[in-house]
Amino acid sequence: MVKQERAARTRQALMRAAAEVFAREGFAPASLAAISARAGVSNGALHFHFENKNALARAVEREAAAVLAKITAVPDAVPDAVPDAVPGDAPGGVPGGSLQVLVDATHALMGALADDPVVRAGFDLSADASRQGGPCLRGVWRGWVEEMLQRAEREGDLAEGVSSRGAAPAVVAATVGFEVLGAVDREWLSAPKITGFWELMLPRLAPGRPLTPAGPRTTPP
Repeated sequence: MVKQERAARTRQALMRAAAEVFAREGFAPASLAAISARAGVSNGALHFHFENKNALARAVEREAAAVLAKITAVPDAVPDAVPDAVPGDAPGGVPGGSLQVLVDATHALMGALADDPVVRAGFDLSADASRQGGPCLRGVWRGWVEEMLQRAEREGDLAEGVSSRGAAPAVVAATVGFEVLGAVDREWLSAPKITGFWELMLPRLAPGRPLTPAGPRTTPP
């Protein structure tokens, strides 16, 4: 058991070190020697856990994808369609319905990108033209944003004349823009930046609806 725990810690240390080196140098220039040195382990220990640099990058991407999947997990209280639902409120006590879920997930994702180098590197690697076959995390995020806006439209939360199809490109472009800019300047990932975006966007998406908090919430919905 102790040996297994030590191996798990070493694997996590290698993934974090790889993420930091990939973020600093890029995937192609990054060396396994630099990664093992940053993790404080030998090259032999690195190769025990990961066959090569591609295997290490895939592990980073999978870990980032798992975090994104957790962030975008839709609460059971947000239904696919709710007959006779009150606009702006979903059953089960989720104020703002799918729009609130979208706002909360945006804050959670930007926080993860700012604080977790593995998530940051996962997004960078999935967009790296020198690599193929990994998950496209920006594509996953885009699809989920589109789904949440479609749900909000079915719930009757979008303003008259506003469609999910029309709103999705603006929300996707802005949030991916925060992610890209945040790789250089973490201020773009801060709560005030994301809150400011939603304070600008929500009145256009759903004017006259019950208020959906635009800022990060300290308690889960």
